[in-house]
Amino acid sequence: MDSFGGGLAAHGEVCGAVIGGLAAIGLKFGRSKSGRETDMRMWKFSGIFMKRFKEEITAGRLLCREIAGVNWRDQDQVSKFHEGEKFRSCKALAGETAKIVGELLER
Repeated sequence: MDSFGGGLAAHGEVCGAVIGGLAAIGLKFGRSKSGRETDMRMWKFSGIFMKRFKEEITAGRLLCREIAGVNWRDQDQVSKFHEGEKFRSCKALAGETAKIVGELLER
């Protein structure tokens, strides 16, 4: 799952915590076998997750480059990210995201 970091393999795209959260919801509530119907809770909880992530954690942002404020192709920015407050904020974001996902998976 490390390749989700930096907005999908350090491309600054969708936050890896979002991808991981949706993957966890899909694993629990998605189709277990081809041809079976999807548990509609997957769509419901995915929507709730996305709404809560944007409202409670990132003020409407989904892209890593906007959330972290890092150009992942600039090695100086990446080094500064890992040495400073932005890295700690990212870890906190991942924890807050996991809490939301955990709440949804327990329903």
